[in-house]
Amino acid sequence: MRNTSFFRKIGLLGYIVIAMILGVLAGWYLPDWGARIFITFNAVFSQFLGFIIPLLILGLVAPAIIEIGNGAGKMLLFTVALAYAATLLSGLLAYFTGDTLFPELIGRNEYVTAVEEAASPTPFFTLEITPVMTVTSALVLAFVLGLCVTHLKTTALRNVLLDFREVIVRVIKSVIVPLLPLYIFGIFTDMAHSGKVIAIMSTFIKVIGVIFVLHVLLLVVLYIIGGLADRKNPFKCLQTMLPAYLTALGTASSAATIPVTLKQVKKMGVSPAVADFTVPLCATIHLSGSTLKIVSCALALMILQGHAYNFPMFMGFIAMLGITMIAAPGVPGGAVMAALGLFSSMLGFTQEDNALMIALYIVMDSFGTACNVTGDGAISLIVNRVFGHKETKYRKPAALHR
Repeated sequence: MRNTSFFRKIGLLGYIVIAMILGVLAGWYLPDWGARIFITFNAVFSQFLGFIIPLLILGLVAPAIIEIGNGAGKMLLFTVALAYAATLLSGLLAYFTGDTLFPELIGRNEYVTAVEEAASPTPFFTLEITPVMTVTSALVLAFVLGLCVTHLKTTALRNVLLDFREVIVRVIKSVIVPLLPLYIFGIFTDMAHSGKVIAIMSTFIKVIGVIFVLHVLLLVVLYIIGGLADRKNPFKCLQTMLPAYLTALGTASSAATIPVTLKQVKKMGVSPAVADFTVPLCATIHLSGSTLKIVSCALALMILQGHAYNFPMFMGFIAMLGITMIAAPGVPGGAVMAALGLFSSMLGFTQEDNALMIALYIVMDSFGTACNVTGDGAISLIVNRVFGHKETKYRKPAALHR
């Protein structure tokens, strides 16, 4: 019992960090045949991920649209629009900051030299698992089904889509998440064995530092906007939300932090009716901190590898990311899992790139969640300005972890 409790306390983040460290050590000391065993697993698991990603998008996005469509009218739409605007703001902040700083900050010459000298072992075999549809097709189908089902009188198709979501969430929890540490282990084994790991990780330590600074800057901007809107001192409001920020750092879950967030939002002076509505809803749909991390890491990876990029490409990526991540499932790192399809379809990422994104995201997961949760208070301030004078009781929406 004690051993089981110990392993549960480690959590996914702990396993990912352990997998990264052990993967580097294995890559340095394992012979070629030993490294090829884990590289073979990664080749097969990558094919499975490619197969499941379109189904993941369909299974998560369509029900999310259905549930939002059945919400509470004007206040719901206004809150969703604010959350989406905050997501766009965070994505643009990450893009322009990265575009300005990363080319000088990232040691691309060291990376190019490491890649040119690298000789990655090949897998013993691989399996080709063809996806049933493309990522774009899955997104379009999810929107068509989600929007149409909200207007149907029958609940049969709605129930099918909700059940399908449970299937996808179970696959993520029971298959993908348990195997992620082994997948990350294989990726870092490959990078260490081929000599690329030091160049890559030394670069991303700098990127992580920039992301932490951007999180603080984003929260200051959001609270200046929210404070001005509701005629409150933004820095005092930000200080009031500090317990929610610290709680989210510990739990890495917006849903688990809802009681603290709700208490602090009301303490700022937000109407109880508004707070009871916006806090649970924003725990699902507001992911500006997560967006900032993803856009920053994706841009850094593209610059590091010398891939061409431009503002229209990232603007489209940010716009789709804000929609796709609304469906982030109730598992650690859910946002980046929901975004995997966009990395490949819009940015041209390889499976190795996706694995790096997963590892980097989960390492910083609690900080992104803390930024999301604290930002929920700023959105509540703006909603309070528009709807706080009304006495209407709004139904509290259900929230997911992120």
